[in-house]
Amino acid sequence: MSALYATSIQSLPLLSKGKVRDVYALGDDKLLMITTDRLSAFDVVMGQPIPEKGIVLNQMANFWFDKLASVIPNHLTRIDPTTVVTPDEISQVKGRAVVAKRLKPILVEAVVRGYLAGSGWKDYKESGQVCGIALPPGLENAQKLPEPIFTPAAKADVGEHDENISFEKVIEIIGEKLAKQIREVSIRLYKEASEYAATRGIIIADTKFEFGLDDTGQLVLMDEILTADSSRFWPAETYYVGANPPSYDKQFVRDWLETAQVDGKLWPKTAPAPELPADVIEKTAQKYREALTRLTQA
Repeated sequence: MSALYATSIQSLPLLSKGKVRDVYALGDDKLLMITTDRLSAFDVVMGQPIPEKGIVLNQMANFWFDKLASVIPNHLTRIDPTTVVTPDEISQVKGRAVVAKRLKPILVEAVVRGYLAGSGWKDYKESGQVCGIALPPGLENAQKLPEPIFTPAAKADVGEHDENISFEKVIEIIGEKLAKQIREVSIRLYKEASEYAATRGIIIADTKFEFGLDDTGQLVLMDEILTADSSRFWPAETYYVGANPPSYDKQFVRDWLETAQVDGKLWPKTAPAPELPADVIEKTAQKYREALTRLTQA
């Protein structure tokens, strides 16, 4: 399996390198977004790639963009990425890149939770709420919520933790009309995706969306959607209330990092990350591929 840790496109100007994606400018109105095989855990980018992870994520996101196109416009242009780079650069974009519309990003992560998990479960145990939203008493870990809830976060720089914020804070940042539109669209996207995923034996416990505005001020879905990086996917056959099932994502990496030692001490979850063992890399790659297969194959 080939792996791409970092891109080196010389024919286009580099705009940004994120945790996973490298973005290049394509004129004034389009972007070339390349999904690398980098992996971040605890907001730290690992030093080794997960082979073909970027190809899997790109295919998964494009599958969902097509499936949910009736809900909201998205950033895809349908331009073949291999046509916008030089011949010697095609191997860096083939299967793992899209040409996207250039948008004005909204600096709020639209998180939707359908189940109690992760930081939401921790929050609920302490306060009976998740991100300020009161929930019924007596819920258990991994339990399905009565209705999906919108729990936004403020986007952080690479290496920093995103910060959960209230809906009132979102209104303060972007205005009431846009905040309500994003909340409504995000919950609808989650519900439609969850209903489909359930037919493929996958539970989408939670996910996050990102949006931008086009030149006319129209809301557009962007970045990635409903991938194993931006969502918590659980196999339905191992799900039960009371504990988080093994998920189709970087859980092997997270679990290993929780006990990894650096200089005789537990890794403090700050850069640099410890070197990942080969078996953890391979198991993680297998999980990403399995999620794509289950969701997309007839």
